[in-house]
Amino acid sequence: MTDFPGVSYVMPVLNEAEYLRDAVQSILAQEYEGDKELVLALGPSSDGTNAVAEALASEDSRISLVDNPKGRTPNALNLAIGKSSYPIILRVDAHSELPPGYTRRGVETLFRVGAHDVGGLMDAKGKTPIQRAIAAAYHSKFGFGGPAYHSGAPEGEAESAFLGIFRREVFDEVGLYNEEMWRAQDWELCMRIRHAGYKVWFDPELKVGYYPRDNFMALIRQSYASGTWRGEIARRYPEGKSLRHDLPPLLLVGIIAGLASTLAAPFVKGKLPKAARTGLWLLKATPMVYAGATVAAGITSKAANFGEKLLASVAFQSIHLPWAAGYVKGRILGAAGTVDRGRVK
Repeated sequence: MTDFPGVSYVMPVLNEAEYLRDAVQSILAQEYEGDKELVLALGPSSDGTNAVAEALASEDSRISLVDNPKGRTPNALNLAIGKSSYPIILRVDAHSELPPGYTRRGVETLFRVGAHDVGGLMDAKGKTPIQRAIAAAYHSKFGFGGPAYHSGAPEGEAESAFLGIFRREVFDEVGLYNEEMWRAQDWELCMRIRHAGYKVWFDPELKVGYYPRDNFMALIRQSYASGTWRGEIARRYPEGKSLRHDLPPLLLVGIIAGLASTLAAPFVKGKLPKAARTGLWLLKATPMVYAGATVAAGITSKAANFGEKLLASVAFQSIHLPWAAGYVKGRILGAAGTVDRGRVK
């Protein structure tokens, strides 16, 4: 690539004091010959994040700050894009670290394939045993059902993109992020880009180091919020519905029915016909079968040792079941007002 257009990195920031400096340093260290700027959209953090951001901005003139009083991700992205100036927009995350060649590869791919949005792999990793176990669950197809940006796929057109590297003009045509979509705003924007006749592209060579939640309660809250907004997507858009999204709710129903059958069994034993007793036995087995499946998935995961493999099995349950409950809520009642309580202090 001989032409290096200027790039604007836009980052929503909320309660990221522990991760922000490393994320910013990975951006400023990008091996890219074009001009760079980074706009941090600061939400109402309660952990000293904004002081870290102000210190970073004082150290490097390429960093600018914009206030995001609502603290929501789509608002932050729109405010940051509005303050940015270069023709290429890169969405980045305070919980992630870019490898040195990320920008160069992403911009090259954007023009090589004629795309308007390019994304790559979420390379989850951790600093603690629980966070590493959660990262292993992120990498497993059993964890998220196999989206390309989690577990990989051949390069090609995609439904959505992780983070996203955009041509600025696409926002002029299809609009900015939908501020009603507190989560799942990436998918909704990518839908508009695709409907406008432009490419959303997956490039597996683009790998972003990402730190997931570092405890199970935060993961449960995140999963519930994600499921709720995925249910909202399914309510709003016909193409937002998918059989793989219906499987976790069916699993949750089976587990609840199995637990109820276990409680009811002593009271109905001997009073049911054989076929009904067989059905009751199968329902009772559902929770144990699922628990066994999560343990097996944890043991065969990429977790580093046996202890972390067992923790990964808990991570699978902390992803699947809250997500399923949220999805049902989102499909029936909508997602309005649902936030990720694992991030908001």
